[in-house]
Amino acid sequence: MFIAMNRFRVKKGSEQAFEQVWLSRDSQLNKVPGFVEFHLLKGPEHEDFTLYASHTVWQNQSAFEAWTKSEAFRAAHKDAGQNKPLYIDHPQFEGFEVRQTVRRGETAVA
Repeated sequence: MFIAMNRFRVKKGSEQAFEQVWLSRDSQLNKVPGFVEFHLLKGPEHEDFTLYASHTVWQNQSAFEAWTKSEAFRAAHKDAGQNKPLYIDHPQFEGFEVRQTVRRGETAVA
């Protein structure tokens, strides 16, 4: 598995608008081979921003990379520039290869 995350520092007072952008968008993810699941995470509040992260799980890194080069990716991100006033700086991308998974009632899988 591969986990792709983007961290967003959302300006104080813009949290509701930021969440609405995500809740109302057509992500196109269900159409993409290798997609497993998506989470929008709200983190701690700071003096001038609230931390958010998008967390996407993929079958493997190749599936994620194919998504970033797809028409579905372009369609899902076509209006992203309009939301810049909600953020402090650009989102910070982080990609992770899964090395271990532990599920309730199962043995750890590497």
